[in-house]
Amino acid sequence: MMLRSCCRPLERFIGRWAGDGLLWQSELKAHASGDYSIAVVQANSCLEDQSQVFTSSSATYVGVYDGHGGPEASRFVNKHLFPYMHKFASEQGGLSEDVIKKAFNATEEEFLRLVKRALPAKPQIASVGSCCLVGAISNTKLYVANLGDSRAVLGRRVSESKRTPVVAERLSTDHNVGVDEVRKEVVALHPDDSHVVVYTRGVWRIKGIIQVSRSIGDVYLKKPEFNRDPIFQQFGNPVPLKRAVMTAEPSILTRELKPQDLFLIFASDGLWEQLTDEAAVEIVSKNPRAGIAKRLVRAALHEAARKREMRYTDLKKIEKGIRRHFHDDITVIVVYLDHNISSHTRGAKNAIAGYTTAPVDIFSLNSNYEAEEKLHT
Repeated sequence: MMLRSCCRPLERFIGRWAGDGLLWQSELKAHASGDYSIAVVQANSCLEDQSQVFTSSSATYVGVYDGHGGPEASRFVNKHLFPYMHKFASEQGGLSEDVIKKAFNATEEEFLRLVKRALPAKPQIASVGSCCLVGAISNTKLYVANLGDSRAVLGRRVSESKRTPVVAERLSTDHNVGVDEVRKEVVALHPDDSHVVVYTRGVWRIKGIIQVSRSIGDVYLKKPEFNRDPIFQQFGNPVPLKRAVMTAEPSILTRELKPQDLFLIFASDGLWEQLTDEAAVEIVSKNPRAGIAKRLVRAALHEAARKREMRYTDLKKIEKGIRRHFHDDITVIVVYLDHNISSHTRGAKNAIAGYTTAPVDIFSLNSNYEAEEKLHT
């Protein structure tokens, strides 16, 4: 399979550090209809954000996976989701919303099988999950699918005049019970459970535990039988469930790309906790392409430092793990859309498929990589 052949370990880590030992970026690279840039900064002891871009002459896939409870689910999605998308797209004659839904469902089911196998040796894996944000461009059609609160934002010119500012348009839905509509949706689905959403530790949380309502994984909040399992009961506090309180059903937006659509920002919520959609779009629209994802990450870090009355230079000195008290892991992928590229040029520009994946852990290129590989075998 073409997609699998691109995913060799050596290619996972093409990029470089950017002045901060916990900040990594890839160089500006080409896709079929423009360029793209990736940057990641690590705050947790073990990086829970994973991300990737796959390019070919006919399609571009972008993925941002923000893990919680550990890195296992986000790493699993990083390895399995794109191959499933490619497989189903090949079988059904191209990308579609149905193809994407099938790929999400297959990834969820495969991770559930992994959890069942791994539970005796690693019971905590039942409580590991990941948000999942995917962008797929096929010719002039864009698909954005997501679970959780990573976010895709479009930078769009409101007219052909170059003097007109670029505006921000959010393309994804934040599945976070801090959002009134999402909270009401979850409560409405569980009329017999007055404690399905609880306000605790300053925010709304499902069962007092988690803020996002959709994910890959989090099996213990989807499968009541896991909470009754003696092995899992020894690990932590079981959550009495009558039915699933989370889902892996993605929200999907389909859009025909237009000449005024200039660029896309895909990022984990670590960015959006610090920057508004409008601020991020303004930064991209007013700065050079080279290093643009890193520029967004640094803008978020400057804001995180400002909130704590610190200097950015002081924040950079704080080690992973401890740094999580100041900001989250942050992943940013910026995808430029060059509509003036002809179909012939587009195919020639990227005739050979490419694959870029951020390091599994920023501090150490191979950190936990072998252990993660063994987990999936």
